[in-house]
Order: sequence, then structure tokens, then C-alpha cells
Amino acid sequence: MCRNIKTLFNFDPPVSENEIRAASLQFVRKISGFNKPSKANEEAFLSAIDEVAQASAKLLYSLETTAAPKDREEEAAKAKARGASRFRGDGRDPAVV
Repeated sequence: MCRNIKTLFNFDPPVSENEIRAASLQFVRKISGFNKPSKANEEAFLSAIDEVAQASAKLLYSLETTAAPKDREEEAAKAKARGASRFRGDGRDPAVV
């Protein structure tokens, strides 16, 4: 999976439309292979982003959980530590930092 696409479910505060759109853009970029489409493909590219965002929002707003919402800052700090370990090259498991 593309590392730029983040988990959006069960956070406090809840996911925003901008976050859903950004993840949808990353997904469409990944599967199309385009960072920025040509003029010939721009309409299809933008339409795909809209459709993925709509489906993602529908999914996220319909999911239920009994788990406590995750703290965005805490999760960001964990991700930063995993990234630092990964790029440090020390051989430690990035998931156990």
C-alpha cells in the first residue's frame, strides 16, 4: 500500500472531507501512475478522485467500533518514530520503537 495513504477511521477529532480527498488523490495517483495527468486524462483523473472520495466517505461514516478513538498526535508520533527507525538503518523493528 502507498505509505502516503493514512488510516482515517476512528480518530478524535473525526476525519475531515479534506483528509478523505487527500487520501483519494494519493490512491488515484498510485493506481494510475500519474502524479499529474495530461490534459487528455485530466477529466478522468479528477472524476476518479471524486468517486473514490465519495466511496471512502460513505465507508468511513458507516463503520462502527467499540474501541476508543485514537489520538491523532499520538499516532503521528508513533509513525514518526517508525520512520526514523526505518531510515536510521539500525536493523531494529520499526513497529517496536
